Amino acid sequence: LKPICGEYAGRLVREVKAQLIEDLKARGIADSMWELPARGVCRCGTKCHAKRLQDQWFLKYSDPEWKERAKECVRRMKIYPEAARAWFLEVIDWYLDWPCARKMGLGTPLPWDPEWLVETLSDSTIYMAFYTIMRPIREHGIRPEQLTEAVLDYVFLGKGDPKALAAEVGLSPEVLEEMRQEFLYWYPVDLRNSAKELVPNHLTFFIFHHVAIWPPEFWPRAVGVNGMVMVEGEKMSKRKGNFVPIEDAVEIYGADATRCALLLGAEGMDDPDWRADNAKAVKENLETFYNLVLELSGAGGGDFGQPERWLLSVLQARIRAITSAMEELRTRTALATAFYELWNDLRWYLRRKGGQPHGPTIREFLSAWARLMAPFAPHVCEELWEHLGGEGFVSLAPWPEPDESKVDPAAEEAEELIRSLLEDTREIMKVLKVERPRRICYYVASDWKWHVYLKVLEAAKEGRPQLKELMRSLMSEPELRSRAKEVADLVRWAVKEVMDTPPAERERRMKVGRLDELGAIKEAAPFLARELGVEEVLAFSEEDEARYDPAGRARLARPYRPAIYVE
Repeated sequence: LKPICGEYAGRLVREVKAQLIEDLKARGIADSMWELPARGVCRCGTKCHAKRLQDQWFLKYSDPEWKERAKECVRRMKIYPEAARAWFLEVIDWYLDWPCARKMGLGTPLPWDPEWLVETLSDSTIYMAFYTIMRPIREHGIRPEQLTEAVLDYVFLGKGDPKALAAEVGLSPEVLEEMRQEFLYWYPVDLRNSAKELVPNHLTFFIFHHVAIWPPEFWPRAVGVNGMVMVEGEKMSKRKGNFVPIEDAVEIYGADATRCALLLGAEGMDDPDWRADNAKAVKENLETFYNLVLELSGAGGGDFGQPERWLLSVLQARIRAITSAMEELRTRTALATAFYELWNDLRWYLRRKGGQPHGPTIREFLSAWARLMAPFAPHVCEELWEHLGGEGFVSLAPWPEPDESKVDPAAEEAEELIRSLLEDTREIMKVLKVERPRRICYYVASDWKWHVYLKVLEAAKEGRPQLKELMRSLMSEPELRSRAKEVADLVRWAVKEVMDTPPAERERRMKVGRLDELGAIKEAAPFLARELGVEEVLAFSEEDEARYDPAGRARLARPYRPAIYVE
């Protein structure tokens, strides 16, 4: 600032800004005013007017000790989605003192100043505590005047002598003890879920008020935050007529389709977008799901083999994934997995079996599927559960739990191999312009190649394998030293292949060790022949001296990458 700025001369503007504002206010030539971030408009479109109320009552959220207790609650609780945690902490920091009362409208009179009414957002922040004692209140006909402050202090805080309190208000000590035990049974709050627009107010008040009243063991354990429903890409608006009454949606699409369409729209704090076309598609998918389960429920016969081991193994993984998603309120992920991914698994299985599923396996799958879908499509699943012979209601049936004895990494790898071979063979046929080949041969890698691959896979547990170290280790083995160039080429390929493989798949391959590719391909030969429209599918080991290999393709075989010959 220039010399004419007097006492501020020679300083940077940013350094004197705060002091200058205070100085100007002190001289009476400046003042401050509150301004809304946007023009206040009522839902009906009418302009809103702000009124400054004298003698207003405030909640002192600015109190440092209170803020710290609220922050500690946020830090220790579960918050879904996790991204909302930082938002809660920011809101707590941002709060100063909050005007909590008004003089018009409906509301609860402020106990110490009945002329004022508690404003809506500040009210009902601990109503869930009252819910815990509603049953005994109704059963024993307890009157409002009997619920004195002293009685509630005993019920909610354990303060006071129940016998003396009972005599004061005309209740039995047993009734007071029953209310106390009800509260202790249900508290703390396991989960409070609401819309994201309540994070800057009601949900944070909920946290503030709980930490002010109760000790830490009664603080809320979890909060869930969700988005606001949109309609056809726009915010809902009564004024614009852009809304869909629940009754209308249920009438057109059914309750289950309405639920699923909303759940598939978003999760976390994203805003679900209700679209009529999506709801219609979900309705059609649910009808197909219903008919498919009915059709398959009577399946019988069929053999138990690799496809069955695979189906039951992936089912355990789906159960784990759906359960985990549900526990974290990732409802879209849970429903998408339960509905679409399990359906895709079933499609592949039926395709592999040529429409002849193994009865006991398919019924086990359908039983789990109905239970996993029940939270999302309860009405459809209740009907299916009864048809499947389930006991009682599906809503009361045990939730599926993963059966580790049915987890079969080798079966999962084998099916991935068959999928990969099917895709690769089709690409080769397309390049060769062969629509109906006479014969297709697959050649699996020899023992030494598998040995090298598994060494690389093991080394990858510590990070990217080093070529020099791998070669030094492998060349110490006499049987590999004689083919040093081949080993070096394979190691270079294997390092890239392993590092490009997702970590979960790498871990699964470690558990499997050497996959019986030859057995898997021979088992799937009829399926491959049917899918590819070929007369004969043959499988050989690269080391098989009697193999049919007119084009010399066998030498190209690598672990998880059998060589292919199309004739």
